[in-house]
Amino acid sequence: MARDTATTPYELRFDAGRCCLDLLATAHPGEHLDAVAPLCAWITGAGLVPPGTPLGHADPGWPPRFRELRSHIGTLIREGGGSDPRPRDRDRALARLNELAGAAPPAPRAVREENGSLVRELAGAPGCAALLAVVARDAVELLTDPVARAAVRECAGDDCPIVYLDTSRGRRRRWCSSETCGNRERVARHRRRAALARS
Repeated sequence: MARDTATTPYELRFDAGRCCLDLLATAHPGEHLDAVAPLCAWITGAGLVPPGTPLGHADPGWPPRFRELRSHIGTLIREGGGSDPRPRDRDRALARLNELAGAAPPAPRAVREENGSLVRELAGAPGCAALLAVVARDAVELLTDPVARAAVRECAGDDCPIVYLDTSRGRRRRWCSSETCGNRERVARHRRRAALARS
């Protein structure tokens, strides 16, 4: 799915490797899906709809539904980790994820532009349930693919809970972003070395 980050005025990230993991990133460092406008920017930026798709029909009921899905995905992604959720929470999250994945996603169609090239559009205005289905299905695919699941990592940066798909050579990626957490770690390491040299 195409990523469009240039037009969003919100601090949204689309570098986790999967749209379901990009959804998890919307909770850090603070809540990003607290209103309709940033949610619509996320929907477009995550590639759930083609660029330019009107989302004026989105209403204030949409952000809580996406936050609910985010919570369930987070519960299932962190399953087996150090803060393993309770079995009942995992079962409830899985049941709800499967329910949301069962809705029909937005129907795409190919439309010819004036120059003759084909572009993707949606057959109609995408509903909230259809958009949730796209993310929920992505999460189902990730959770049930042993190779992809084994590549899921949590950022090694201080106080950074971002989860991403490590597709680097040798699977040695340590940070959600080399420019943010990676750079902070390099600066901190340099300062520690400089402090040791002075003492």
